[in-house]
Amino acid sequence: MLTDIIKLLPDSVANQIAAGEVIQRPASAVKELLENALDAGATQIELIVKDAGKTLIQVIDNGCGMSETDARMSFERHATSKIQKADDLFAIRTMGFRGEALASIAAIAQVELKSKRNEDELGTQINIEGSVVKSQTPVAMKDGTQIAVKNLFFNVPARRNFLKSNPAEMRHIVEEFHRVSLMHPEVSFSLVSNDKQIFHLNAGNLKQRIVGLFGNAYNERLLPVSQQADTVNIKGFIGKAVYAKKTRGEQYFFVNERYIRHPYLHHAIENAFQELLPKDSFPTYFINIQVDPSEIDINIHPTKTEVNFQDTKLIYAILHAAVKKTIGQHNLAPLIDFDEPNETKIDFGEISRANRPVNPPSISVDHSFNPFHQTDSHSFKPGTARADQGNENWRILYGDEQPEDQIFNNQPDSQTSIIKQTEDDDFSSSNRFLQLRKSYIITAIRSGLMVIDQHLAHSRILYEKYLKQLERGMQGSQQELFPQQIRLNSEDAAVLLEIIQELAILGYQINPISSNTFVVNGTPDGLKDKDIQELIELMIEQYKRNALDLQLQKKLNIARTMASQTAVKYGQSLSEQEMTSLIDQLFACQVPEVSPDGHKIIVTLPLDQLQQLFKQTL
Repeated sequence: MLTDIIKLLPDSVANQIAAGEVIQRPASAVKELLENALDAGATQIELIVKDAGKTLIQVIDNGCGMSETDARMSFERHATSKIQKADDLFAIRTMGFRGEALASIAAIAQVELKSKRNEDELGTQINIEGSVVKSQTPVAMKDGTQIAVKNLFFNVPARRNFLKSNPAEMRHIVEEFHRVSLMHPEVSFSLVSNDKQIFHLNAGNLKQRIVGLFGNAYNERLLPVSQQADTVNIKGFIGKAVYAKKTRGEQYFFVNERYIRHPYLHHAIENAFQELLPKDSFPTYFINIQVDPSEIDINIHPTKTEVNFQDTKLIYAILHAAVKKTIGQHNLAPLIDFDEPNETKIDFGEISRANRPVNPPSISVDHSFNPFHQTDSHSFKPGTARADQGNENWRILYGDEQPEDQIFNNQPDSQTSIIKQTEDDDFSSSNRFLQLRKSYIITAIRSGLMVIDQHLAHSRILYEKYLKQLERGMQGSQQELFPQQIRLNSEDAAVLLEIIQELAILGYQINPISSNTFVVNGTPDGLKDKDIQELIELMIEQYKRNALDLQLQKKLNIARTMASQTAVKYGQSLSEQEMTSLIDQLFACQVPEVSPDGHKIIVTLPLDQLQQLFKQTL
């Protein structure tokens, strides 16, 4: 007899599965607990973490609290006070609503909840471990709720093993703290990590909250954005283009005070900043879009960071116009300065005709010229023009003053043409290499031509060099004559702390002097005259991208990031000696053909293929 094979999962297992979607890391639990505190109407919220949330996550608030029954029910799956029917999903104004957070957290951690309402004399305390209620007792406490989550993933060791290092996990916690606290400046927040206070934010307005989170320098960098429409209200701040950073992390979109990601709307702001942002820079913005809840769907992602708008194009147009208006009102567009630093002063008195003597024109005539006398077409007298001279100099006559042998290189200091550099089948011994467009190195080989990408080639050389240094602990550093101070946002500062030991091996001497400020006393050899702040920001941005998109190991990520940012750039002129050294080092590498990111470094054009190209033109 066949038995039925489909069975209902136990609640504890179902909660653990839900936890896999909702609670991915300690920062996920932080987000849910902070949002619950806001929904409870708290005006003071304190977040305490230990070991980046792996040992303890505690949130203390002064909200409305819960009754004894509500406190017990809050840990049941899909127990919520926010919705009663499906239509309520399109009228949500609270942060949480699905009733999964506490049940999911309780399934994978040891949880202690204390809560008391204002009208109750005593509060209630509940201890839960792996979805099992261990105890529920009365407790004396002040109004509000205190919840402590201990030993996250204690009963799911496989999930715990996938957690990153403490600095990496702390970076995610700080980011969630930013997202929740930014759009609620009327609430005071504090963050304490390992008994050290990281943030203490007093209640105020949005600009004060941004300054409190990112530093006093933002007081001068922010410009207000405001746009009221029939269905949309946009408010917030953008950063001035001159302060744009090389790293992401200061781009915040909110819909009805809820943080979201939306690449399409991000493009609206980037497009508004068109031609104002430096290359490879990202605009700073803190924008809240207030819309009717019925116009959006926020129930499309477990963490509610993605939303659907009924009319996304309308939101795009309004947002783009709002940012453009702010840019115009504050004269962010660059002004054309017609005053040259070494301008020539003109005395209009000298130009005036009144003071100038009248000189009759002088005409020289060649009385020996005979138009009917034929001369040798290849000989001409000095001072006379040949008939074919205009054809030779037509480029100059029509404004292109480049000699013909420089047209293909387009460089004022370009080398002589390839034709003059060849000798039979090879380049002359005096000049073996040609740099094309200051980006590619061309040289002749027995079988034809070889073209080398100078940036990718140098990236491969440095990548293998840095990997060896990281493996052997070799150091090479040059002291900065004047130590440079750099300031980063909280997320980037956490990334730098995460990789600071490896950077020290590679030659960086970086010391933290506060939570967000560092002093650079030394840099690797060969980085003289580099903008250290920009270089470190670029390295941090690429390190984050590699870690997120490629899941690279730490050493490989750092070596690849450093190589990419410090290699010879496109557009950088190289001498014959530098090109020779670069190619010698490239062919000494273990993998000279491919760059660290998988791109081809060398392209060869065989001689028979070259000959075939010329035959095809006949």
